[in-house]
Amino acid sequence: IPIIIPCHRVIGTNGTMTGYASGIWRKEFLLKLESRK
Repeated sequence: IPIIIPCHRVIGTNGTMTGYASGIWRKEFLLKLESRK
């Protein structure tokens, strides 16, 4: 579901990682994975 509904792409206004139900580490992982494309 996180890939289908891209709520992991939401980043705080100051550029920090904000809450994510699956964990911040997973959010960072998904963002890095997507940036490789």
